[in-house]
This record gives sequence, C-alpha cells and structure tokens, in this order.
Amino acid sequence: MLRYNINKIKLISYHHFNRFNQLSSSVALNSTNQHVHDGIKSHRSYEKLLEPLQLRGGITLKNRILMGSMHTGLEESGLIGSGGLENMAAFYEERAKGGVGLIVTGGISPNFDGCVYLGAAQMSTSNDSYAHRIVTDTVHKNSGKIAMQILHSGRYAYHPWPVSASAIKSPIGWYKPKALSRLEVYRTIDDFVHSAVLAKAGGYDGVEVMGSEGYLINQFLVKRTNHRSDEFGGSYENRMRFPVEIVKRIREAVGEDFIIIYRLSMLDLVDDGSSWEEIVELAHRIESSGASIINTGIGWHEARIPTIATAVPRGAFTWVTKRLKSEVSIPLCTTNRINSPDTAEDILQSGSADMISMARPFLADPYFVQKTIEGRVDEINTCIGCNQACLDNGFKGEKVTCLVNPRAGFETSFHINNV
Repeated sequence: MLRYNINKIKLISYHHFNRFNQLSSSVALNSTNQHVHDGIKSHRSYEKLLEPLQLRGGITLKNRILMGSMHTGLEESGLIGSGGLENMAAFYEERAKGGVGLIVTGGISPNFDGCVYLGAAQMSTSNDSYAHRIVTDTVHKNSGKIAMQILHSGRYAYHPWPVSASAIKSPIGWYKPKALSRLEVYRTIDDFVHSAVLAKAGGYDGVEVMGSEGYLINQFLVKRTNHRSDEFGGSYENRMRFPVEIVKRIREAVGEDFIIIYRLSMLDLVDDGSSWEEIVELAHRIESSGASIINTGIGWHEARIPTIATAVPRGAFTWVTKRLKSEVSIPLCTTNRINSPDTAEDILQSGSADMISMARPFLADPYFVQKTIEGRVDEINTCIGCNQACLDNGFKGEKVTCLVNPRAGFETSFHINNV
C-alpha cells in the first residue's frame, strides 16, 4: 500500500489552508450574508449546528457541538491540581449550563501503566467510579451529557514504567518502553473494557476511546512503532486487532444505551504512519464493532507539523474528515482550529462532517453555545489559539486555564460579582 509522504501532506494541508482562508474572506466580505467571523453580530440561524443528532441506541444529542477532550489538571488531586473532583464538577457544570451537546473529559487511564505521569487519573476501581458521581450528577442536573475519555499513554508516559507495542523509545519521551507480552496485551484490552463499565456505573453517558495522537492504540496500528510477530503485529489485519477488540468488547459489555466515540487518527503526520487505505479499513471495522461516533484525530504529538497553533487556519483539517465521510454511516466529528459558530456552520452545511468538536473555545467561553442560540455571537469570548495558559501550563505541571478567561479551571475560587 502507498503511504503518505510527509512533504506531500504539508502541500495538501497548506492547499486546503489557503482554500479555507479564501472561503472565510469571501464570506466576511459578502454583506448579503449579514455575518463575519469573530466579533460582528450574526443574523444566521445556525440550523445545522443546533440541529439534534441521532445516535445508535436511541440516543439523541441536543445539538452537534462536542466539547473536545482536554486534560485540565482537575481530573485528579495529584501532581497538577488540588481540590479533588469538586473542581472538575464545577468546571463541567458551567459548560453544561452553556448548552454544549456532549462533553468529553480529559484523558483518564484504564490502568497504572497507561497513566501519563505518576498520580494521573485512572478509572480502574469501584472507588474511582464512585468518586466521579459528583461530576456526572452535576452535568446531568444541568441537562448535559458527558463521556469519559479512556487514554492509555503507551510510550508517551512520563514515568519510569512505560509500555508499548514494541520497545521503541519516543523522540519526545523520557524512557524506553517495555514491549507488552501477548498476555499483557489481552489484559490491557480487559482494562479498557473494565474502565468503560466503571465509567457507565459512575454515571457517564459514554466513553471516548483515544485511538489517535500517537498514544498506545496508535502505537499498535503502525509499523513505525509495532515490530511484533504475534497476532497483534505484522499485517494490518493484525495491527488493528487491538483497537477493534477494545471497541467490540466495550459494546458487548455496556449495551446499546451508551455512547462509544472512537478517536481515529486520520492524519498521523509522521513517517511510516497509516496509509489512507488502512484508515478507511479501520473506520469500517470500528463502525461494525459498535462505535456511535468517529472523532477526527490529527497528528501524533511527536509530529513536526503544527495542528492547533494560531498560525493554523480555521478548520484547516476538515478536508480529511470529509474524505472519510462517504466511507461510513455513523456520525463523523471534525476538529482542530474551529473557534466560531460561523466556521462550524459552514463546515456542516458543506457536508464535510456531522458534528463539530471544539476544546479550547470552551475554556475561553463556557457559554459559547448559549450565546449562539440567543444570537449573541458578538459576545462570544473567542479562543485565540495562543496555547499559553492551556497547553503551556499543562506541560509545566500547572493547572490549565485560559489567557482570555482566567476563571477557567478556577470556578470554585474565582467568583465574579455583578456590579
């Protein structure tokens, strides 16, 4: 199979960047549309963005906006945050009040090996499940839905005991990982399933299986990091066995009345990553294994191509989601640098996706959706993609917040009084 050449990816991406910028400019200059992006009041109805979305199992989302996963440091009271899950509950409470269709938490590990760092959150015991009730109950009291992201860091772990498909050190990692034995692979699949069952018991409406960004599942999928010779290595049929088994067995364990999102890496942006044919094949298998939604993942963390910085044009990677749209029948969610309702509506109206994921825009303004519904788009506190108080804080081991909304992550201590 032919594989993507990184230089070709750059050319394709920047071609689409330019096309999207031209589209945005033409929309902004067309006075008959009565709207521009970011800052001028809109007269649009946003009918596609605010339209309910039907999922398998008879589940309905009230709109097509997903609050994407971000690790905020509120998921645990370990090395980053403090205050326990009360702070996490307060953070998501405001986003639920703001009207988002579905919230996805920051990544939570299914076992100790998968923790990103020592002390990171796990969902592996009944005590963990019980502790999260304050989060899920709070969201539900505010008419929201929330899914927990299950993330196994694999060789990206910043602790001395990382594991992976093969013993190949990451260029951004601290330690060389141990290759999981065949038995340990099956135990890890069990841990993903157990974590999903515990999440459901803890009140979550679903889970997102993190299969992109270069984490453990990605490490099994590509020859770059998988040099195994057992049933989990070699051919693509074998390499994709790991994620397919996870999704299939989660669906069997949780039943139909539970959302399963699979975050699929549609562009790895690294050498020896997945070919397009492999991505399509995996999407087919994930759908048939029981997923409710496929969410777009762009780039491994070790990739050198920017994907979320300010310099990346809005909706620059939506073309990838659109390319997969005709291949599956379940909803596809697109992501990356979508920070205004106009951009989101344009993407949905074009048929490029069924749903829009926005993460940092909900740091900047928890009431993004409510303001859109009420026609107060000009009042949205827009994410500027600076990464200075979100990603940079996370990398420094500090609680994530927002440069344009310093209250984000501090909802229980930063009170705003009306004057």
